[in-house]
Amino acid sequence: MLYKVRSAKYENYNIVHRTSNITHRTYLCPSMAEEKSLNFLEEIIENDLSAGRYNQVVTRFPPEPNGYLHMGHAASICLNFGLTKKYGGYTNLRFDDTNPSTEETEYVESIKQDVQWLGFEWKHELYASDYFEELYLFAIKLIRKGYAYVDDSNSETIAAEKGRPTQPGVNSKYRDRSIEENLQLFEEMKAGKYADGERVLRAKIDMAHINMLMRDPVIYRIKHAHHHHTGDAWCIYPMYDFAHGQSDSIEQVTHSICTLEFVPHRELYNWFIEKLDIYPSHQYEFARRNLSYTVMSKRKLLQLVNDKYVDGWDDPRMPSISGMRRRGFTAASIRDFCDRVGIAKRENVADLSLLEYCVREDLNKIASRRMVVFDPLKIVLTNYITENEIVNVEDNPEDVNGGFREVPFGKELYIEREDFMEQPPKKFFRLFLGGMVRLKGAYIIKCDEVIKDESGNIIQLNCSYIPESKSGNDTSNIKVKGTLHWVSIAHAVTAEVKLYDRLFKAEDPSNEEGDFKDYINENSLQIIDKVYAEPALKDAKPGEHYQFLRKGYFTLDKDSTVNNPIFNRTVTLKDTWAKELTKVDIN
Repeated sequence: MLYKVRSAKYENYNIVHRTSNITHRTYLCPSMAEEKSLNFLEEIIENDLSAGRYNQVVTRFPPEPNGYLHMGHAASICLNFGLTKKYGGYTNLRFDDTNPSTEETEYVESIKQDVQWLGFEWKHELYASDYFEELYLFAIKLIRKGYAYVDDSNSETIAAEKGRPTQPGVNSKYRDRSIEENLQLFEEMKAGKYADGERVLRAKIDMAHINMLMRDPVIYRIKHAHHHHTGDAWCIYPMYDFAHGQSDSIEQVTHSICTLEFVPHRELYNWFIEKLDIYPSHQYEFARRNLSYTVMSKRKLLQLVNDKYVDGWDDPRMPSISGMRRRGFTAASIRDFCDRVGIAKRENVADLSLLEYCVREDLNKIASRRMVVFDPLKIVLTNYITENEIVNVEDNPEDVNGGFREVPFGKELYIEREDFMEQPPKKFFRLFLGGMVRLKGAYIIKCDEVIKDESGNIIQLNCSYIPESKSGNDTSNIKVKGTLHWVSIAHAVTAEVKLYDRLFKAEDPSNEEGDFKDYINENSLQIIDKVYAEPALKDAKPGEHYQFLRKGYFTLDKDSTVNNPIFNRTVTLKDTWAKELTKVDIN
């Protein structure tokens, strides 16, 4: 039995680990985040440094430039750059660009922007294609040593001859070609003599090996395609398994960190390094980090984009780094989230609530406060006669240096319609007929009269204000329990707001019955065409963060214009998805 817990004092979020058909949940309280022991990679690195195996730690972040980075990549970025920052080494950014058909410069630029936005700088910007000549010479070396051969078989034949995990494969009829013939054919492949798929270069290992990846894997294929980095200089391209380890070795990467699906590849990684007798980089694996209420498969994310469920890769509901940046998530909050979750050797699903907690914690400290009314109810202060009054409102109570901002006040104001009730229940501390509240940073007011239209709808409140009750200089001795945000109608600016929520209703949509898209949250985006804001928001800029009082955290969207500012809600002020104690039977 498992219990899923959320405490009253702390927001306790769980991390789910899956092994076989058993689900393991690890409970993580943000307040305990500092009390962590070394993870297994840190232990390995400290042992290596203590034993004198390396003078410095070198890692690499090697994305393929065929799409946009998402939160899974963020975990790898924070891990690789974080380790070398901690242990005094450096990290290379290396683009795994060995498949020209799917790679574009657009993705290269977006990846660089994302890594830098997260707060990291690489020592060298490199490309696997930088090493095409060296990789080609490595392949020649393998042929000369009798460890590689050219195969004329098509892909279907090669796959069939590999056998099954419980059945050995069959040697290709081309496996015993002479070294001289293989060298000539491989040179002809490079020269462009053959069509795509007509021939491949395979490593000669063992067709009966228990590891299917060791059964004479393809290491070069023919692909007549324009490459984003090398142009048309090459028509043969190394496979990932051949390019990866050798690129690590060329760069003298000490700790090549991959996700768990590459565990079976490690044996091949080591085989190439051994047979080529090159710098012995070592591969280590950690569990891919998934996120609840979303999908992390690039294929599924592409479906969402192509089928118009979202508005592109940077849609603020997407788990892409560009989407989260557009929504207003901060780099610090994502780094904090990755640090709190840590790394493991088992597949894990981190609760999205933890990420939301991290961004609330960060935004609470840095976001400027602004008053914005979503559903306006007009107030007229019948005894107010001052013109052009300015009141001072605290900009951020969490920042000791935050100071105050000037907000224009006036006779006619908007408050939220939900902040008034004609017949309030007990403990309703907002405004009601005959009741009194304070207007944030301004005066105490009393509701004297309710004005309705012919249909009985409330259209205006006539109120009186207490001149002696001004915030910061209150001599009225009147105590009220409620404080409302407001805007001056004469000075208000209008804007559009987009209220984003979780894209899926299911915690793990990929593992639910049916199509994962069946679980899309139809309320993941709500648009309010017109809200009323204090005039300071006229000067808002993309990348700035605001707390709209009592509404949530917001940031200006990139599609905003001077005449139509658009604000995206980053996250609500509280976890609206918090669940009660739930018993989960995993047996």
